[in-house]
Amino acid sequence: MTAAVGMRRPATAGTSARWARTALRTLLIVVVCLVVVFPIYWMAVAAVQPTASTLRYPPSLVPTSFDLSGFRDVFANLPILRWLSNSAVLAVVTTVITVVLSVLGGYVLSALYWPGKALFGLLLLVTQMMPEAVVIIPVFQLYNDLHLVQSLIALAFLHAAFVLPVGVWILRSAMDGVPAEVREAALIDGCGHVSVLRRIVLPLTVPAVIAVGIVAFFASWGEYLFAVTMISDSDKYPASVGLATLIGQLDTPVQQLLAGGLVYALPPVVLFVLVQRHIVAGLTAGAVKG
Repeated sequence: MTAAVGMRRPATAGTSARWARTALRTLLIVVVCLVVVFPIYWMAVAAVQPTASTLRYPPSLVPTSFDLSGFRDVFANLPILRWLSNSAVLAVVTTVITVVLSVLGGYVLSALYWPGKALFGLLLLVTQMMPEAVVIIPVFQLYNDLHLVQSLIALAFLHAAFVLPVGVWILRSAMDGVPAEVREAALIDGCGHVSVLRRIVLPLTVPAVIAVGIVAFFASWGEYLFAVTMISDSDKYPASVGLATLIGQLDTPVQQLLAGGLVYALPPVVLFVLVQRHIVAGLTAGAVKG
């Protein structure tokens, strides 16, 4: 009997340790979720209740009364639909440019052998360490000299330039997972590199291509610094810049601003929900070879 009790103690201690780790992990997840979700929750609460209730101290964490006039005013008094359409054009063009160039760049880094390939790939990553604020003035001067300011298409190329290194590395990792023997067999059979890329590599890396497209779309949709610097024509404002014009030194329509922010946040949220499984599969493609 004593021996049996003695044999159970290590199992009980191990179970307690697992419970403690699980509880700690759950607590950390809950804290992180609260930190991430609470600003979005507060934006939604402030958008559906009167401004006086939002600014009251101490604030109520649940709506005490409902007032949807903020949404009505956003669509009636502001060109929110034009701002959203400008953002959509900007994000779609950025996505197309980024995906096309990332596919070509990823294949060149993955399948071809040329001097300086490793150094070039490293330099691509180094560009991601440079803050946008550091280059904004010379880039604006260059665009102004080339008469490219006030152009959403030109701004899309600028957005793509900053997302492209990430896209190239994601696709390079995914294309590294395609066996070299498959590519070499196709080349021996007479396919060129373009044909190998189109017929063999791309079909095997579709999730990674979708992931790159989503990353580019989100980056362009939420970008503000380059947009507010390059676009001063109010008819061409993307939504990020248009909504920021509501913020004034003397008066800011809080309810309209947050209602507009909620509408602005919906398209990328819906897109993420629709393609989230492709994002996870694409970002982890090539992580394990063999």
